[in-house]
Amino acid sequence: MTPLEQMKEKAKTVWSDFASMENFTGMAAPQLVRFANINANDRVLDVACGTGVVALTAARSGASVTGADLTPELIKRAKENSKAFELDVDFHECDVEYLPFEDASFDVVVSQFGHMFAPRPLVALGEMLRVLKPKGTIAFSTWPPELFMGSFFRINGRYGPPLPEGAEPPVLWGNVDIVTRRLSSLADNIVFDRNKLIMPGLSVQHIRNDFETGAGPLKRMVEKFSDDPTKLNALRSEIDSSISHYFENNHLRMDYLMTKAQKI
Repeated sequence: MTPLEQMKEKAKTVWSDFASMENFTGMAAPQLVRFANINANDRVLDVACGTGVVALTAARSGASVTGADLTPELIKRAKENSKAFELDVDFHECDVEYLPFEDASFDVVVSQFGHMFAPRPLVALGEMLRVLKPKGTIAFSTWPPELFMGSFFRINGRYGPPLPEGAEPPVLWGNVDIVTRRLSSLADNIVFDRNKLIMPGLSVQHIRNDFETGAGPLKRMVEKFSDDPTKLNALRSEIDSSISHYFENNHLRMDYLMTKAQKI
């Protein structure tokens, strides 16, 4: 198994508990669905769909929706959500770098805080555009590197192993210049917008505890340092400091970038 393959296998475990965050991340789903202009006549693919919050939101509009994610536990939860909501969404366990769909199968391809974690951004983007029809819409929400989630992932990166050769940091998908450069030869009519998520919590420490429960990278890091209180306290101190810059009135503000483009 190559280092990149090992990274993907680890990601399945890292994100397996993310279902606990679905009500929170689900608040951003309607924004992406509206931004992508999804309507009842569209065939839609939600890439790195997690528990299906965007896929199910799009399906409510009457669109024909497919969801794809690498992590089996999240696909299982997405199918449970689909059944509970009585919505017909086709969920697949698969890798964004090797999507099991025919060329030009979808009118719209979306991803919310998901495809950005694929180790090879241009490979993932190439696959997303391959399955998109000409003149179809690609739209995604990502975390900017200079804001809270960018600092969150940088902190985790400092305490974790280095990325394998060929992999790039996920938060680069939140940099407008880099996104424009990645899309420019493959799509046009590139549009950006910004929005925010509000995460309620009684204190900085309450917010951090929620992340330790549901945010896979931090949860695994806490487990890793369970026998090393010095490193664990240092990690928590850095996370608390980062949260404190975006915390007020019993909530954490998490700003994100939305990108939309049309396949050439």
